[in-house]
Amino acid sequence: MKRLIVVYNPRSSQFGRVRDEVLAESRKLKGWTVGKFEVKDTDVDDNAAKLAELLSDGDLVVSAGGDGTATITLNGVMLSKADGLKLGVLPYGNFNDTARTFGTKNLQEIIEGKTMEAWGMECLINGRHWRWAMCYFTIGLFAESARIFDQKDNRKELRTGRRGMFYSIWLLKKWYMKNRKRQFLADFVLNRDGEELRCEGMTDYVAVNGKSMARAMRGGEWFLDEKKFLSETRSLRKLLNLGKLMMRSVLVRIPGEEAQRNLLTFDKPAEIMIQAEGEYRKLKDVKTMEVRKAEKPVKVMMRN
Repeated sequence: MKRLIVVYNPRSSQFGRVRDEVLAESRKLKGWTVGKFEVKDTDVDDNAAKLAELLSDGDLVVSAGGDGTATITLNGVMLSKADGLKLGVLPYGNFNDTARTFGTKNLQEIIEGKTMEAWGMECLINGRHWRWAMCYFTIGLFAESARIFDQKDNRKELRTGRRGMFYSIWLLKKWYMKNRKRQFLADFVLNRDGEELRCEGMTDYVAVNGKSMARAMRGGEWFLDEKKFLSETRSLRKLLNLGKLMMRSVLVRIPGEEAQRNLLTFDKPAEIMIQAEGEYRKLKDVKTMEVRKAEKPVKVMMRN
């Protein structure tokens, strides 16, 4: 029989829906053996490694949660030595960038969907692998702002399901107005496929691969292929600059530079705030950060 593994976080704000709409529905499927992987309250690395160990050849692995759960699931699939794995992603988080990339909204759409090969991105810190991501990596102001969603009171409000996206945007605005004048990134040199650019006074660096993020940027046929992603650096300390950025993202798109590899070399070992699709981390003594296309694709279930 075919095997379905559902990955979920019982502490997430929408776990009640996951329980009713995914876990309960999965038990009704005919011709499938259903297993569950409960995300532990540790970190991405620990959860991804444990998930990778339990996967078997041909498994369909479905993330039922937000972008953080999707990141764990993707990294577990990438780490696994099993053959023929397929990845499905369902939107049960605050932003759901990964799920929107593939367009699947319920379990049946994944079961009945089509398979495509998707090339994600890999991030290396000081020359060593750190994480895979399907849609984006970002460091700086916006990366650090993700912390507010992990605060106990805010998670409680989000868990009620009454405020959702509007509450998330209000939290981000409040945090930005308080923190926008801080220094978020040390000066660095950006090597983009061999061309070097000196970056001083920046607040943000972003590398974008998936279409849910790329809608705000100018792109071509690079979406999830094996060759290209988009990247950009910005200084967003001034509210006017942030407003212009948001307007351009809606009306005319933000210009981004296509590349297969970006290497950021900091003037001196730096502390950076990095986010990879819902996971926020503070990393110290960072000399280099490299973003490149993954060396192998993932078979992903897309909506027909």
